Amino acid sequence: MQAKHPKDSITITTEHVLPNDTNHVGGLFGGRLMQWMDLCAAISAQRHCRRVVVTASVNNVSFEHQIKQGSVVTLEAKVSRAFSTSMEVFVIVTVEDSVTGAVRKSNEAIFTFVAIDQNGSPLPVPELIPETEEEKLRYAGALRRRQLSLLLAGRIKPSEATELKALFDPK
Repeated sequence: MQAKHPKDSITITTEHVLPNDTNHVGGLFGGRLMQWMDLCAAISAQRHCRRVVVTASVNNVSFEHQIKQGSVVTLEAKVSRAFSTSMEVFVIVTVEDSVTGAVRKSNEAIFTFVAIDQNGSPLPVPELIPETEEEKLRYAGALRRRQLSLLLAGRIKPSEATELKALFDPK
């Protein structure tokens, strides 16, 4: 299986926040944004492995700024690390003020997807080779995030979380 680079999985989508996307105070529903992020991230994961993928977890979501009705929302996703059958995908959300054109980051999220076959069984995915400094940092952090998730889910023992132990006992 041919290794890939994060740029091979870049997915960018743009949405216009309409009245039916908003809550009673004119802000974008968090659930609608989650839907948009999940779709964008899924396409990114699928581009990386060229297989059917399913969302395994949402590891982190930050809501830094409210997104108002009428805003233009751009989501950019790319794979930050591939494991044997799963991929971590990082999503950045920016908002463009439709009147001034000013753009600012409003949200980010980290999703995990698993490639599956027609029976729902996990399939191997290509290795990821990070290129930029940011990609290398995200790649390194992905193993720590994965170990933390597995530890919290009871799927590994604390003694198996080698990357987490190294954070607290860097001998």
